[in-house]
Amino acid sequence: MTQPLIIYACIAVYFILMITISVLASKRIKGKVDFFVAGRSLPLWLCTATLTATWFGGGTVLGAAGAAYEDGILGVIADPFGAAVCLILAGLFYVKTIRRMKILTVVDFFQLRYGKMSAWLAAIAQLILYIGWSGSLLVSIGVIIENVLGVPPELSIPVGTVIVLVYTILGGMWAVSLTDFIQVIIIILGLGLILPFLGMQSGGFVELWSNIPEEKLYVFPHNANVLDWAKYLQAWLVIGVGGIAGQDLLQRSMSARNERIAEYSAYLSGAIYLTIGLIPVFIGIVGANLLPKIENPEYIVPQVALQFLPPVAAAIFITALLAAVMSSADSALLACASIIGNNILSQFKKTKENVLIFSRISIPVCAILALIVALYFKNIYQLLLASYSTSLVALFAPFTAGIWWKKANTSGAIAAMSSGLASWILFQFLLPSHPGDLYAMFISIIALVLGSVLTQKTDPPLALTDLDGKLLT
Repeated sequence: MTQPLIIYACIAVYFILMITISVLASKRIKGKVDFFVAGRSLPLWLCTATLTATWFGGGTVLGAAGAAYEDGILGVIADPFGAAVCLILAGLFYVKTIRRMKILTVVDFFQLRYGKMSAWLAAIAQLILYIGWSGSLLVSIGVIIENVLGVPPELSIPVGTVIVLVYTILGGMWAVSLTDFIQVIIIILGLGLILPFLGMQSGGFVELWSNIPEEKLYVFPHNANVLDWAKYLQAWLVIGVGGIAGQDLLQRSMSARNERIAEYSAYLSGAIYLTIGLIPVFIGIVGANLLPKIENPEYIVPQVALQFLPPVAAAIFITALLAAVMSSADSALLACASIIGNNILSQFKKTKENVLIFSRISIPVCAILALIVALYFKNIYQLLLASYSTSLVALFAPFTAGIWWKKANTSGAIAAMSSGLASWILFQFLLPSHPGDLYAMFISIIALVLGSVLTQKTDPPLALTDLDGKLLT
């Protein structure tokens, strides 16, 4: 049996397994709470698995490997290092409160804490984030299938999109969580396979390590000016704090059986994420020596797998790559659809049944928008980071203040979100070589503080409550 046939068979079995799980999970869906947050009943092992699998997507496996191929450790500060920091910070300061609020989306938080106008702005920022992130994941699917099977991305991306659509629409968070559990096992197995084979085929790890240029292992900028340090800080923060207000992360906290599970799953996911996230980074760094003339650095992981692994191991590894990407794609589409169904379309005709219907209809709509993005933007890592910049500049400051600063009010939140987004867009044109999202984040924080302090009497802050109106302390 040839290598392509083995890979085809492995991928086919994987797809059938995912669809089967989603069909079984669909039987658990009785209403919107089951669809959005799995009935708020996920145990620690499943909550950790779905959070890890959600974050470990194409941006890490392909994008970070490509960035490491070109720039070494300094090229991947944002992901996986910043992303792991984000998960730990979420566990320390955010997820317990979110779980206690009994909400379904991050937009619900803004609605309760800051009012309707703030909720609409938050919804717009979230949709930009998840359509962009979904687009980067669909590009990843295209890269994998094109490299392995020779299918052009114009065909492979839509096919992968349809598979993700089917099991996300059927089972919602239950299907996403259960498939994520299987996917994270496949991911760990696949990544674990490549290291020993890579070492054996390349003269051993000592040989591999000794050939790495010293500058590829720098953790801090060398001979850097102020702008270089600003870019370095931006790399830590764009996902490190920009991802904190993300629906994908917090939806898992909302789905946890209790606050303690929400907290501990974030810690465990952060540790697991960084551990397995360093494997594609390592492949990217050593791949620059093994395959120095590769056409696109983001192709390095599948190319290393095809050239250094035996057929069965290569098939398992390629399936693991698809699992990593699709485990994030389903979560991104569900996050996007949750906001559209629960916070936008439901405003026009709100019943429990309609919210669920609207959300399911929204999934293919989000997928089509992400597909358009995927077919136009080809760089996975940059598209991922640009998506998170939206959350960094618009949502981080009001979200954090909404939990930890009682004086934060509606005026301050609106000022923070609007000034953050507007200044970020402006900086893209005026200072394209600068970290405009970093500057915009600071502008957002200043606008939040000034807007809140100056309007305390005319715009009294809303108390932080749960969905039932119970005051949270």
